[in-house]
Amino acid sequence: MSSKVSLSVVVITKNEADRIRECLESVRWADEIVLVDDFSTDETVKIAKEFTPRVYERRMDIEGRHRNAAYALASHEWVLSLDADERVTPELAQEITELLKRGPDCNGYAIGRRNFVGNFWARHGGMYPSAQLRLFKKSEFRYDERAEVHPQAYMKDPRGNLKNDVLHYTYRNFTDAVAKLDRQTDLEAKKWFREKRKVGIFSTLRKMVDRFWRAYVSKKGYKDGVVGLFLAVNAGMYQFLSFAKYWELKKGVRVNECASVPVK
Repeated sequence: MSSKVSLSVVVITKNEADRIRECLESVRWADEIVLVDDFSTDETVKIAKEFTPRVYERRMDIEGRHRNAAYALASHEWVLSLDADERVTPELAQEITELLKRGPDCNGYAIGRRNFVGNFWARHGGMYPSAQLRLFKKSEFRYDERAEVHPQAYMKDPRGNLKNDVLHYTYRNFTDAVAKLDRQTDLEAKKWFREKRKVGIFSTLRKMVDRFWRAYVSKKGYKDGVVGLFLAVNAGMYQFLSFAKYWELKKGVRVNECASVPVK
């Protein structure tokens, strides 16, 4: 690709110095890279400025609000949303380039992700293709700005799917996966507490077992060996830890947390 593609690649970061260079290297073919950093304390911003002058700092508050604010900084109508732990393959870059040159017939496109634990590609258990809406018209796309975690995406049809994948280095290792589980269940519990959800222990146990069974058996996670078993257990534990932390908030065990969560 000899000329830059009229596309804004938007990346949000926080302390990603060990991964951001490979991410940005994979999108050098795009005309613009916009990076919004959550006040990293490592070399993330310094490295990012080697690739783009458009580096901004913004404190992460609500994920959907944070992402929408980042997209609003894009100069081009078409945006590719990328995380620091993701890489665009040459095949996907070529597909996006050809699509934008001939003129898209959809408002946005879902892109499949090859999810890795370390260097292991998890092909089963619902981990692949795990497609997400990542290439879209800025004017037609937005995230819900209420949910603390896993915000819903809104976009008018039509929408399409790209053939090639993003490489997603989901977890550096099992320790990283457990740390991410801890952070995300904190946010999930806050969301439930804010929404005044009625969540019981028996429904939680049922959902735990269901998540594990679907990941490990129904979606054949067992074919990924130890990694597949770990991810299935992790899926079940997400439900239980979210409930346990939600219970703490309701009972006032997490006094500081409760004070910071707005109640409607």
